[in-house]
Amino acid sequence: MKVVLKKLLRLIKRVVILFFVLSIFSVLLLRFVPVYLTPLMGIRIIEQIRDKKTLKLKHTWVAFDDISANMKKAVIASEDQLFYVHKGFDKKQIKKAIEENKKRKRPRGASTISQQTAKNVFLWPKSSWFRKGLETYFTILIELIWSKDRILHVYLNSIETGDGIYGVEAVAKIHFDTSAVKLNQSQAALIAATLPNPLRYSSKKPSAYMFKRQASILRQMRNISLPAK
Repeated sequence: MKVVLKKLLRLIKRVVILFFVLSIFSVLLLRFVPVYLTPLMGIRIIEQIRDKKTLKLKHTWVAFDDISANMKKAVIASEDQLFYVHKGFDKKQIKKAIEENKKRKRPRGASTISQQTAKNVFLWPKSSWFRKGLETYFTILIELIWSKDRILHVYLNSIETGDGIYGVEAVAKIHFDTSAVKLNQSQAALIAATLPNPLRYSSKKPSAYMFKRQASILRQMRNISLPAK
């Protein structure tokens, strides 16, 4: 029994060490290499196959300078206004969400852009305490190894922006017949307005609720300034 236990502990130790080595290597690599495929993209393809739907995956990676300042401001305004200030976690919003969720039927999240990027690139969408723990670990890693601009760059290229659509370049082309670098304030705010649920909300056929969210984001964008290069 003791021999078996020792072997099991040795195996667990090796798996843990391997996980840390591979995770750190992956984060280091993706500091420089484009992210062409994410776990969510793979999951959506599997869901399409399962549901016998037409396979759809539209994604084009673009350079950070090829994404308009309007789009960068829009997601910061709507998702994480302290993005360039915090170190991965917005403690104030987390406390606020905990208090509000005591009274709300639908719990609201308080994930920062850094946390969402960690989840999008390295993990899976379904929430659990285990995934949240891994999300925290990867958030700390990318905050340590990547620059803030790199985190925002990867986020804007990897977010789900519609049915089978990923990243702001693809949604700019498909929904607005333009490119990410040419997105105006109105278009950028509308895309950002869909991010809580891009499969339910569409920037191509926005509802009255989407226009209301767009107007709110446009107002908040006036208070957002990007760091000077």
